[in-house]
Amino acid sequence: MEARTGDRLLTHGRTVGRPDRVAEIVEVRGPRGTPPYRLRYADGHESLAYPGPDSVVEHTGRREDPGTG
Repeated sequence: MEARTGDRLLTHGRTVGRPDRVAEIVEVRGPRGTPPYRLRYADGHESLAYPGPDSVVEHTGRREDPGTG
């Protein structure tokens, strides 16, 4: 998984009825765009994440250089 600041992380709901979660990647802490990522959700909440196989990076047009770790 590789991301840059400004990309979005989509995490699919694991159970029926649980919606997908979308967060903006505001910081890439791993080398060459790898996790962990600092995420910001629509409600302003921020968290640090090591995304699993239920997550995908959506690349956006607004991108900065990947973190250097």
